[in-house]
Amino acid sequence: MGWYQSLTIKQKQVVWAWAFLSLPVVFYSVIRFYPTLNAITLSFQEWNLLGSRNWAGLDNYYKLFADPVFWKVFKNTFVYLLLGTPISLLISFIIAYNLDKVRFMHGTIRALYFLPFMTSTVAMAWLWRWFYQPVPIGLFNNALASIGIPQFPFLGSTTWALPSILAPAVWAGLGFQIIIFMAGLRAIPQTYYEAARIDGVGAWTTLWRITLPLLKPTIVFLVVLSSIGFLRIFDQVFNMTSNNPGGPLNSTKPLVLMIYETAFNAFDMGYAAAQTVVLFAVLLVVSLTQLYIMRDK
Repeated sequence: MGWYQSLTIKQKQVVWAWAFLSLPVVFYSVIRFYPTLNAITLSFQEWNLLGSRNWAGLDNYYKLFADPVFWKVFKNTFVYLLLGTPISLLISFIIAYNLDKVRFMHGTIRALYFLPFMTSTVAMAWLWRWFYQPVPIGLFNNALASIGIPQFPFLGSTTWALPSILAPAVWAGLGFQIIIFMAGLRAIPQTYYEAARIDGVGAWTTLWRITLPLLKPTIVFLVVLSSIGFLRIFDQVFNMTSNNPGGPLNSTKPLVLMIYETAFNAFDMGYAAAQTVVLFAVLLVVSLTQLYIMRDK
């Protein structure tokens, strides 16, 4: 260890830092970086899980971009993103903003809102699937029939199937977003609100000029996290449309479900890897774009 004794204090600190970081770095490389690079390599190959891999060049990508089903699925994925993210954030903020003012049974109410987030996604999806069933099984259609309204084709309509699946997805994530919003609201110093009250500033102006600007880091965090979640939506679609995965005419099928079917139903791993690379690129671009747009000026 003579080399160690000859190091300066700063160099020794660097050595110890890398010694403690080495195991997590190796672990993360094996768990994350290697599978990612392997998937990118596989996207240029043909493989059915049994035979040897054969180099295919850009054939998988040519096939992907010429596939009309892919563009339908690609559109569905962005519909989930563009509808789900703003709706879930708006609802969760309204609930958190008002819940923060509640003192009676505050902890109980907050726990009730958080309960759906802790519930198994599969169980929740099947419960909502039961809600959407036709008469006499479905809860919603039975309620409509009791007041003389014809039954509604929630999961059987190319127009309403996607919103019907989006609703439980938004509902399931509200609890987490409410907790994060409330933490952000509690972190805002009360002195700002006291100064606003002294100056006679109204509640609406206080919300737009104080609360939302100071809540920006929390909003950025939830926007990115929520966007990634909706771009990767799978469980709700897979379980609520198991008889016809992806809904009628692929009207609800997201990109993750297409990857799953390509890999484990068609056993076309190269084509599935190409779809995975496209999804990774979309996630990266969307996340970086949101961070750029919502950055501090």
